[in-house]
Amino acid sequence: MKYLVVLGDGMADEPIDRLGGKTPLEYAETPNLDRLSRLSEIGMVHTIPEGMKPGSDTANLSVIGYDPAVYYSGRSPLEALSIGVPMAEDDIALRCNIVTISEDDVPFEQQRIIDHSSSEISTEDCAVLLRAVSQQLADETYQFYVGTSYRHCLIWKGGSVVELTQPHDVLGQVIGQYLPEDSVLREMMRKSYDILVDHPINIERKKQGLNPANCCWFWGAGTKPRLSSFEEKTGKRGMMVSAVDLLKGIAVGAGMGVALVEGANGGLNTNYAGKVDAAVKALTEDGYDFAYIHVEAPDEMGHQGSVEKKVQAIHCLDTKVIGPAVERLEASGEDFRLLVLPDHPTPIRLRTHTSDSVPYLLYDSTAPQAHDWSYSEAQGRKSGNFVAEGHRLIDRFLG
Repeated sequence: MKYLVVLGDGMADEPIDRLGGKTPLEYAETPNLDRLSRLSEIGMVHTIPEGMKPGSDTANLSVIGYDPAVYYSGRSPLEALSIGVPMAEDDIALRCNIVTISEDDVPFEQQRIIDHSSSEISTEDCAVLLRAVSQQLADETYQFYVGTSYRHCLIWKGGSVVELTQPHDVLGQVIGQYLPEDSVLREMMRKSYDILVDHPINIERKKQGLNPANCCWFWGAGTKPRLSSFEEKTGKRGMMVSAVDLLKGIAVGAGMGVALVEGANGGLNTNYAGKVDAAVKALTEDGYDFAYIHVEAPDEMGHQGSVEKKVQAIHCLDTKVIGPAVERLEASGEDFRLLVLPDHPTPIRLRTHTSDSVPYLLYDSTAPQAHDWSYSEAQGRKSGNFVAEGHRLIDRFLG
C-alpha cells in the first residue's frame, strides 16, 4: 500500500456572499474531488491543540502525526532546519519576512503594514535585499540566512524566546503596537527600512506596480527542534514535496526525504506538475511508502483577501495535483490511499488563520465506498466523522 497526502494550505473558509453563500471549496470547479468524494470517507479533523496559535507549523505537525503540544518548539527553527542553518542549543531562530510597509511621511512606528509577502517577491531579488540588510546589521550575535521568496531566517545567538506578532495577522494596521518589545530587534527592523526603502530593486518594483520589499519583520521565535523519526514512528519511509521551508524543515527534522522541485515557489503559479512528478516517482520508483504534497497557494490567496484567486488555487489543486496524481497511481498498479485536507482555515474575511476544524477526504483504492457525499466544510460536519486530536488522523490514514 502507498500513501499520498495532498494538503491545500489554508483551503478551508467560511460561506461568502459573493459566492452565493458558498465557501471557496464548495464554489470551485473540482471534478476530481467531486468524483473521489463519492467513493471516500469524509469527515472533520481538529489540527490545532487547545491554547496553541493556529498556524501552518502546528497544523502540519498534527497532520504528519506529531502532537504539537509535545514537539513544537517554534516555527522558525523548523524553517532553519530546511535551509541547513546550524543551531546551537542556546540559539533562537526567528522568521525574517521582508514585508511591505507604507512609505508615508510619518515616523517608522506610524507606518502601516501593507503586504506580508511583498507581492510574492522572487527568492533571487529578496536574497539581494537580505544581503544588503545583513551587511549592515549582522554581527556575532545576529546572523541572517536566505530562505525562499519573502521568507528568511535570523539566528539570535544566546537569545530568548520572545513574543512576536505574525505580520499576516495585522495587515493594514499601524505597526507601532506590534513591533518587538526587545529594543535590539525593534531597532533592527527600523534600520532595515532605512536600508531597503530606496534600494534599486525596490525603486524598480514600484515602477512595475509591485509592492516594495522594504522592511524586515521578525516573528516565530523558537529553539532547536527535536522531532522523532517518522519512519521509526510509523514504519513508513516518507517524502516531502513542498516549496515552503517550514514543511521542508519538518521533514528534515523527522528524517523524511525532501524533493527539490524547480519552479516550486509557494505561489499561485507554482510548478504543480513537478510536484506530482516528484511524489509519484518517490512512491512508484524510489521505494518510498508515503508522500506529502503541500500546496501553499490557497493560504497565500486567503492572506491576500482575494476570493477569485483562492477559488482558482483550489481549482489548480484539484486539476493539476489531485487528478494527475491519482491517474498515475492508478496506472502504476499500486494499491494506494489518498488523504486530502487543509491544515487550517484561512478565511477571506479575516485574511489570517483560525483554529476551526477542517474537512478531510480519505480514499482507499482497494475499498472504495459508495455514497452521495461531497467534499466541503458543511459535508464534513454533516458526516458525523470527527477526529478531535489532529495528530491521530494519520493512524486512521495508515490503518
